[in-house]
Amino acid sequence: MAFSTALAGSKMESLLFNPGSSSSSSSCSFLTGQQIRVLCKPNRNEKRFQRAVRCEVTAPSDASTISALEQLKTSAPDRYTKERSSIVVIGLSVHTTPVEMREKLAIPEAEWPRAIGELCNLNHIEEAAVLSTCNRMEIYVVALSQHRGVKEVTEWMSKTSGIPVSELCQHRFLLHNKDATQHLFEVSAGLDSLVLGEGQILAQVKQVVKVGQGVVGFGRNISGLFKHAITVGKRVRAETNIAAGAVSVSSAAVELALMKLPESSHATARMLVIGAGKMGKLVIKHLVAKGCTKMVVVNRSEERVAAIREEMKGAEIIYKPLSEMLTCAAEADVVFTSTASETPLFLKENVADLPVVDPAFGGLRLFIDISVPRNVGSCVEDVETARVYNVDDLKEVVAANKEDRLRKAMEAQAIIGEESKQFEAWRDSLETVPTIKKLRAYAERIRMAELEKCLSKMGDDISKKSRRAVDDLSRGIVNKLLHGPMQHLRCDGSDSRTLDETLENMHALNRMFGLETDTSLFEQKIRAKIEQTQK
Repeated sequence: MAFSTALAGSKMESLLFNPGSSSSSSSCSFLTGQQIRVLCKPNRNEKRFQRAVRCEVTAPSDASTISALEQLKTSAPDRYTKERSSIVVIGLSVHTTPVEMREKLAIPEAEWPRAIGELCNLNHIEEAAVLSTCNRMEIYVVALSQHRGVKEVTEWMSKTSGIPVSELCQHRFLLHNKDATQHLFEVSAGLDSLVLGEGQILAQVKQVVKVGQGVVGFGRNISGLFKHAITVGKRVRAETNIAAGAVSVSSAAVELALMKLPESSHATARMLVIGAGKMGKLVIKHLVAKGCTKMVVVNRSEERVAAIREEMKGAEIIYKPLSEMLTCAAEADVVFTSTASETPLFLKENVADLPVVDPAFGGLRLFIDISVPRNVGSCVEDVETARVYNVDDLKEVVAANKEDRLRKAMEAQAIIGEESKQFEAWRDSLETVPTIKKLRAYAERIRMAELEKCLSKMGDDISKKSRRAVDDLSRGIVNKLLHGPMQHLRCDGSDSRTLDETLENMHALNRMFGLETDTSLFEQKIRAKIEQTQK
């Protein structure tokens, strides 16, 4: 059910803070940097530029939490139902944040359910989802209060990553409701990627839905948002051909390596790929496409490497276990890393003792690290005989063919605009669902009661056919009577009725038929927070 952003009032403060706390009032102001885009977007993105956001920690109220809850219950219910909760995205991406910070924020896929649970335990968060990739870390939430919800999520991100809130605020971007929806649709379509139109991000959005299934907190709004984003991603790629000729992060990594190697050495350079997961497999695929017919692949197990070897029979792919990684690196001119390791595989002391690369291959060992967190420590950059490149360095590769990519992007934006309206219409339609259900239940109770009276008067010897005819008659009458009110509760974009008009109709029906306004979800959440603070 929807709740007003007016929850920032003193009543709410007394509910959400421990009365025994002695924390003092403090505030900090910050300004986010402009979200840098590879693409030029329509003017609607002006909302994303330089947002001044103020975060405050308010001293707890002296009022009793229980009495405050009673005040909440006795206040006008419409205050909490006329406006719905907000969809908010708090994000840090390759466009706004250096890899050194993104790797601290990264959340492994296996930890997404835990993160969703922790986020939904925050006072003002109803639903949540995590989209964590090598290029972005984005938290999507449904918040009872935009301001307080953003503050709580930012503090949670700071706590889990060890990055101060002030530093996060310098790099993060905040988007609300329609802007948040459009952003995720752009992400799924590949418009916000470092490499325009790349397909891996769509698979990652799909994975968010797959992991979120059955997780408490991955609710109807967030689930619907991500499922619609998948539809948008598919439609954009099918109708704009945006992925034609587009490079992925993995192919950009291969292109970067070839740009840095002498052209004469492309066919003979010794390639090492560490990690045979999705990214590693794509690196191997693109190396083969560029004419590399022999490479070494280091992985924990041989099964994945064997499957890749079977798929790419034209290339000689040699498997080596992880224990031989340094030995393999000593024999390689270019090292690609793409593992899920949360600690660096290569440090300065590991690389400094490796033999120098032949001058015919540039005299420098190239480390192309497309992992987040990074597999190659930043200290390796101090080694004179090595050069390290990470995902942030791929911009050099994707700068080509900008005009053609921008044209395709504009075509995609038109589709995203259409889909955004459809999603907003769907979300608007959710506002009246509880009233529709209650009105139908109310009518059904009356119908059944009157039907029983009628049948009892007709006696026990009435035939089944007659009973069915009377039952059908009563249903038909009720359905025809409800048709008009139900039509005026529709807000799915099929007519010109606005959300405000629909909500007015909903509140009128609530009053006329004595339908109880549903604030139970909100009250349950508040009660849970009070119980936590009293323990």
